[in-house]
Amino acid sequence: MTDDDVEDRYGAFTLDELADYLDSGRDPVRPEIETDADASAALRRLEQLRVASADLLDADVRAAGAADDDWIARVLASIRTTAHAGRDIPVPDDDPTSRLVVTEGAIRGLVRVLGDALPGVLVRRTRFEGDVTTPGAAIHVEVVVALAADAPLRERADALRELVAAALHEHAPFAVASLTVRVADVLIPGEPT
Repeated sequence: MTDDDVEDRYGAFTLDELADYLDSGRDPVRPEIETDADASAALRRLEQLRVASADLLDADVRAAGAADDDWIARVLASIRTTAHAGRDIPVPDDDPTSRLVVTEGAIRGLVRVLGDALPGVLVRRTRFEGDVTTPGAAIHVEVVVALAADAPLRERADALRELVAAALHEHAPFAVASLTVRVADVLIPGEPT
């Protein structure tokens, strides 16, 4: 096993898992993260980094002065949304002078929304394996979920897989080599998650 095969962990969680949790607005609350001292400390540092990044952007804009305030506000809102969202994934475009991208965070957010639309499904993490920064690269996608035990688990996992496959086919600017929905936890109704 090489150093590249080992992910940095903060308590029991990877940085991707913590960033995804922070991207979700910590909703739903995940006690296993909140009560893990190392994970909580890493979350605080991530939040501080995001606030500091936003403050720096605001200061740069104020220093720029005479530009159109509405335009700057729109740009800042876009930057705040994507600054912590992972790698840029190039979007094919016929115009050689343009550079269009979508972020990993935006695609993760799409997967999370699809999971939220299905009853009894909680998307815990979405991971892209492969070089998403290379146009046309084949990417392996893994979606880790927790499912409520009040319905057949396989049916829910298959339903999510179909939704995600269709959405990635329509919106992701990469080829999906494989799509795995992995059930990491079963939620018992009435018990805390």
